[in-house]
Amino acid sequence: MHKHIEKIKSNESQPKIIKNIFNKNEIKEFLNLYIELPLTVHNKRQNVKKKRWLKEFRSDLENLFRSRLENEIGSFKYDNLVDDSGKEILGLFQESYNPIGLHIDGGFNYDNIIFKQTLIPLTDTGSTVIFKNRFYDYSTNFTINDEELNEKNLKYGQNRRSSKHIGFFGSKPFDETIHKKYLNHEKIENLIGLEVDTIYEWEIGSMLIFDRTNLHCSSSIINEKKIGLTTFTKK
Repeated sequence: MHKHIEKIKSNESQPKIIKNIFNKNEIKEFLNLYIELPLTVHNKRQNVKKKRWLKEFRSDLENLFRSRLENEIGSFKYDNLVDDSGKEILGLFQESYNPIGLHIDGGFNYDNIIFKQTLIPLTDTGSTVIFKNRFYDYSTNFTINDEELNEKNLKYGQNRRSSKHIGFFGSKPFDETIHKKYLNHEKIENLIGLEVDTIYEWEIGSMLIFDRTNLHCSSSIINEKKIGLTTFTKK
C-alpha cells in the first residue's frame, strides 16, 4: 500500500470533464505527434498499440499541455515511466481495438504522493467508466480470470494482476443495465460491489481528469478503434 495515503486522500476530488480545452488544430498536432512517435508495445492479445511520449518530441505540445492542466489542477509533477536511457516519458498514447479492462493506475513507487491522471481523446467514439471505488496500491488489473491471475512474468511498467477487489467493496450485485450498455466485455461477477461515478463520453477537444486511486475501465463502445493520450501526475 502507498505510504502517504492521508496526503493522497487530501488531494482527491470528483472526476472532472473539461470541454473545449483544445481546439481542432491542437488535436491535429497531438495526432501528428502520435504518428511520429516510435511504437513501444503492440499487445496482440489485447489488440492494443502503445507509444510513449518521449521528452525530446514536441516540447511545444508539452508546454501547451502543462499550462492547460495546471489551470485545472494546480502544480504537479509527471509520474510516468522512463525510457531505456532513463529519460522521463511524458505520457502514453494508446490505439485500442478492444476495450481495456478494470484497473487502477497507482504507479510503482509507494513513496509517491499520487495525484491526478488525464485522458485526452483523439478519436470521437468511445467512453470511459470511472467508479466511486478506490484502491491505494500499485497499478493493478482486477480480474477473476485464472489465466491472467497466474501471469507472473511481468515486464517493466506492466500492471499487477489481482482479484482482491472481490468482496473488498461489499457484495452488492453490479447494475445490470449499465453492464449491458457499457461493460459487456467484463464479466458482471468481476464488478461485484462497484458503483459508477462518471461515464465519460469521448468528445474531441475535451479532457477527463480523475484521481489515480479510482478504479476505471474502457467501455465496450468502440467504432473500429480509438486513440487516446493518458498522463499520470504526482505531488
